[in-house]
Amino acid sequence: MTGRQLSPLESALVDLRAAVAPVRLPLPLPHAAEQQQVVGQITSQLDDYVLPRLATIDAPLLAVVGGSTGAGKSTLVNSLVGRRVSEPGVIRPTTRAPVLVHHPLDAHWFADDRILPGLARSSGSTNDSHSLQLVTDDSIPAGLAILDAPDIDSVVAENRILAAQLLAAADLWLFVTSAARYADAVPWDFLLSAAERSAAVAVVLDRVPPRAMGDVPPHLGQMMSERGLASSPLFAVPETSVDAQGLLPPAAVQPIRGWLATLARDQASRAEVVQRTLDGAIGSLAARTHPLAQAVDEQAEAIARLRADVDHSYAEAARTVVVQTQDGTLLRGEVLARWHEFVGTGEFFRALEQKISWLRDRVVAAFKGEPAAATNVVVAVESNLEALMREEAEAAAERAEASWRANAAGRYLLGQRREDLSHASAGFPAAAARAIRDWQGAVLDLVADEGMGKRSQARFLALGVNGVGVALMIVVFAHTGGLVGAEVGVAGGTAVLAQRVLEAVFGDQAVRRLAETAKQDLDARVEALMAAELIRYHAVLDALQVDPDQAARLRSVARSVEQARAGGLPTRAAPAPPALGRENRLELEAPAVRQVDIDRALQTDPVSDIVDAELIEVPNEDSTDRRDRR
Repeated sequence: MTGRQLSPLESALVDLRAAVAPVRLPLPLPHAAEQQQVVGQITSQLDDYVLPRLATIDAPLLAVVGGSTGAGKSTLVNSLVGRRVSEPGVIRPTTRAPVLVHHPLDAHWFADDRILPGLARSSGSTNDSHSLQLVTDDSIPAGLAILDAPDIDSVVAENRILAAQLLAAADLWLFVTSAARYADAVPWDFLLSAAERSAAVAVVLDRVPPRAMGDVPPHLGQMMSERGLASSPLFAVPETSVDAQGLLPPAAVQPIRGWLATLARDQASRAEVVQRTLDGAIGSLAARTHPLAQAVDEQAEAIARLRADVDHSYAEAARTVVVQTQDGTLLRGEVLARWHEFVGTGEFFRALEQKISWLRDRVVAAFKGEPAAATNVVVAVESNLEALMREEAEAAAERAEASWRANAAGRYLLGQRREDLSHASAGFPAAAARAIRDWQGAVLDLVADEGMGKRSQARFLALGVNGVGVALMIVVFAHTGGLVGAEVGVAGGTAVLAQRVLEAVFGDQAVRRLAETAKQDLDARVEALMAAELIRYHAVLDALQVDPDQAARLRSVARSVEQARAGGLPTRAAPAPPALGRENRLELEAPAVRQVDIDRALQTDPVSDIVDAELIEVPNEDSTDRRDRR
């Protein structure tokens, strides 16, 4: 398509491919695996058939011969050509590399990667399933190419995938099944897929026992009608022997050969088949994009739920630390003991419990702590605060992991991880200790900056930076607890004492401001610590690479394709087929669509009677009654 103006439909389809190709559905949700296959199917059909066919609408009609193992596909292709071009055999799987047979005048259409760009071209027999063997033969009418595909139910997965890919790249499916296996599920999966996208299909019922000619073909015809394939031709090939080259008698395949030749000869019929299959394929692509978008939505919703669960767990941990570092909880145990050592616990503290409103200067004078005692308080604060953070981080990890265990998608993700997410990370204790030390250092810097600018600088210097800083930490830990003196107990008295000391140095307004600043700094560090732990879970979800906006893009491009398709497919007049040699005249002179008279074939020897059988003409595909399936 390089070097020419794309039509609106082609542009919309290119956008569709760009939107579909990166879709990933990693979570094992219902239908996710099925829809992930749809991603490959859509991109493959765009690459292998729809876009190349739109770019070369006048290229020969490509008829892909597909079917089940042992149905006789290669034998049919060889018999249609009149010589062995595809190797049949009794050891399965037989067909490995696909074989494409075309007229020499059409060679330029297939020499490049116009179709099946993923397959290398080969001019000789090969077992490389990644190659496309090209065979030229004058017996194939110009304007038609026949491709022998691998078995759709091959024991080799690569062959099955290639068979499906080739059928998806066909203008016409020539589907071969046998009288023994025509009701099998696998062939019907493909046939129903063809019916759903209105692909042009002809069914060849091979190896029909003479005595079953009156029963099996009509039954298959009824099944086809019930499943949306009433307009598809059905050819019955009786069970017969082959010649020394492994070819069926000419009369056995003449109805099929004549029908194909007519399609090749008639430009309008050929264009109708291409337009029908191409339009159906495009409609199917757009239709299948909407369930794919729904699958993306479901993935995004599942990820959002998992993310919300762990976010809540760690938000609760951060909230708990925030509350317990302001409600007096930390003013106990080692912190309280070291604080008492610092301020003295004798007559002064007992008096403080009785009468909390001593004059500020008297309170300040009561201080007799030494720098070493202040350091002990700092260490105790650090220890208690670290223990609190570690406890909450462990609790958050347990809650987060439990929430994922309760969800199928979460269990799947946990099963993919080597790291145990039910505990805090190995580096959390060190990170928590470092964050606390940094906060304490920030508090000392805060009071140092404030104290050196005050008229009460002498008092500040008398207490020392550590002493004032410790007092501020104590105030922070009971800053919003509503403490109102001795009635709240020892913790309340402890906080009020610290506050009175600070007020004596800085004043009321400054103390409130300093306490708020220090508390906000501590809360921010706690939230950062918990966020760092939360990242472990977010990293698991982010690695899934599910874009929640992808679903909207898929729906948008699908609507664009549907709108462009409504404007009609591009049509270009093809030049008249080149003059054919004598070897093609027999095929071109055959009536439009013919089938062996089954009733007469039943009366005598199958081989000899088929050769001389009267052929009945079947109405063309425009007829409401497509064909007498008898």
